[in-house]
Formats: sequence, C-alpha cells, structure tokens
Amino acid sequence: MIAKQIVTTLVDGIPKTQNIPLTAKIDEKQQELYLLNIYPEVQYQEINCFGGAITDAVAATLEKMPSAVSDEVIHAYFGSDGIGYRCIRTHLDSCDFSTEPYAAVTEPNDKSLSTFSLERSEKRVIHWIKEAYKAAGACLPVMLSPWSPPAFMKTNGSRVSGGRLKKECYSDWAKYICRYIEEYRNRGINVTALSIQNEPNATQTWDSCLFTPDEERLFLKEYLYPELCDAGLQDIQIYIWDHNKERMFDRACSVITDDTTNMVSGIAFHWYSGDHFDAVRLVKERFPDKHLTFSEGCIEYSRFDTNQIRNAQMYGHDMIGNFAAGMDTFIDWNICLDEQGGPNYVGNYCEAPIICDTADKTLSYKLSFYYISHFSKYLQPEAKRIATTVYTDAIEQVAFLNPDG
Repeated sequence: MIAKQIVTTLVDGIPKTQNIPLTAKIDEKQQELYLLNIYPEVQYQEINCFGGAITDAVAATLEKMPSAVSDEVIHAYFGSDGIGYRCIRTHLDSCDFSTEPYAAVTEPNDKSLSTFSLERSEKRVIHWIKEAYKAAGACLPVMLSPWSPPAFMKTNGSRVSGGRLKKECYSDWAKYICRYIEEYRNRGINVTALSIQNEPNATQTWDSCLFTPDEERLFLKEYLYPELCDAGLQDIQIYIWDHNKERMFDRACSVITDDTTNMVSGIAFHWYSGDHFDAVRLVKERFPDKHLTFSEGCIEYSRFDTNQIRNAQMYGHDMIGNFAAGMDTFIDWNICLDEQGGPNYVGNYCEAPIICDTADKTLSYKLSFYYISHFSKYLQPEAKRIATTVYTDAIEQVAFLNPDG
C-alpha cells in the first residue's frame, strides 16, 4: 500500500510542510501486530467546517497593526492559501474579550429599542468579518452568541456576575436578539446560527447570565423561536448549551423534547472542564440528527504556562476525541490577540494561535496554529469520518474520507 504523510516541522521558527511517500510493509510472521486499520466503507458524521472567533478584542488588536500585518492574519485563516477556516463566531454585545462592557441599546429600560445602534460593532467586529469575507471570496456563515442581556433585563441589574433574565423580559430579549440578527444581515453579515446563551451555567466576573435547563427550554419554545418565525428568521440554526462538555448530555435531554426538537439544530460545547468525550458520544447517540459544534476553546493563562508543545497537543487531543465522538464543526476562540493575551477588560488573558505584538508590530504563530491546520487545511467540507481500529491507546487517531476520495 502506498500512502503519503503530511509533516510540518519548525526550523528556527519557520514552518516547512512536506508530503512524504510512505510504504507500509507487513511482516508475514507478525502481520497481526502494530496495526492501525482504516475502514472507508463504515462512515459516520459529515464534517461541516472549521472556523474561529472574531471578537472586539481581535478587532482592537488588528487595528493596532500595520495593514500588511493585519491582512496576513486574516489571510492566514481565511485566504486561499490559509488553513481553511470557513465559518466565524462572534458575540452579541460585549463579552470578556471586549475592551469594555457595552450593549446596542444605550438608554436604561429601552424595551422599544429606540436607541438600538450597532455603531461600535460596525467599526470593530463587522469590519473585520468583512475583511475575512474578502480574503475568503465568500460571505462565510456566522454564529452569534450572547454573553448577557442588557442590564435592565436582568435580575441583578448588571451585565456581569451572572444574574438571570427577568421573566417579564423574555419577550423583550427575544425581540432584541432578532433585531441584532436583522441588523447584521442588513450590513451584509451572513448570520446563519445562534446559540441561546454562552455558558449558561457559569457566574463570571464578566458578561454572563444563568439559564437553568427549564428556563432555556421555556425561552426557546415560547419566546425565541416564535419571535424568529414572526421576523422571518426561521432559517436561523439554533444551538443550545454552548458550555462545557460535562453537562451537555443532561442539558440536551432536558431542552430537546418532542415539542422543541424541530427548533434545535444542534448542541454547542466548550473544553474547559476536561475531555468528557463520552458526553459528546452520548449526545450523538441520543440525538443523531443534531449538529455537534465545538464553539470555543483556548489556552487560559490563568491555568497554563507557555509550554507550546503541551498547549498545541491539547488542541490535537481534544479535536481527535471530539471528532471520534461525533463532532462535525470546530470553531476556535479568538483568531488573534495582543502580546498580553488580550485586550480583556477583566484581565482574563488567554493565548490565541496567532499573537500580535502591538509594540513592535510583529506576529508570532504558536504551535497550536499548525496543529489546528493539520485538520482544517486537509479535511474538506462534506468529508466523512470513517471507522478505525488501533492496537494501542498510546496512539490517538481519527480518520476521514474526503469527497474527492
């Protein structure tokens, strides 16, 4: 059997990718030993796309760089010679990776949305999404995710520190979300997907809002989905959970019921609580028609140092485990950040695959960029995961069949 091995090595920080022919030789006396078997005839989920987040922090970083450098970042991900990103996630109003908290409405208690404005988003997030469109030569799909409703709609009167959506504001918040989608689309942004709430099980020092399973289901069924339909936005794909894997099966079973299953396109999840690949597998087994989207992950400076090999291998390990369990879409967190791992208005600094030094105007490609690329650059849209067996769990592996064979 003749195959080829695609290998990327870094020599003095410069990447070199080679296609190396391989000849597999089987010792007739030991042919049952040391095998990795691939079965293309046994197929599983279809791969959708790879992408990354363009946040207020990403925009704030890129606008500090020379245009040639910011163009390089965008093309590294979305360009024809880039690593194959074909979707984008961004936040609805502010998140921790913003330079400050903000909302599209500026007046307290503005339930009529008379002060609604996307002026800030136009200058930052929308501008750089359009730059990604130019590089890709296509209006790539965008997932919107809210971190918090406006403060006046919440029980704690604040965008930060958790709190809940007031029951009397469920309808107002649904209308707000629909207005956001409409305004983005009016500006040429191809919003195709929405998660109901980012990390609904976490009280954070930054923008956050708690939703119990019953609250998420109620909001979806009686407010959000009907409002989307009334606004002519029933084509929007709705994702539930958008949080860590350890409770995604519990949440899916609580929210996706006979009367809501037609409203839910998929389950979004993060990696911050560990592997939990069996949770992903359980969801796929119980809900085989739902998309499973990895919607956020990054190397947190509060938990990890700058060990590049370990950090990059975290990506490889998690992507292999998630794909093998049924994931069909991978969306990384910030596509780039500054030399501090921000800006982040609460100091929750993190790594990105590309770090921009805003002082000396240079780029640093982290090893994670190359690890991600070995999936995103070579797996084509509509590739199918195929079956494998392997002789040892020391080899982490997953296999795919591209549409071109």
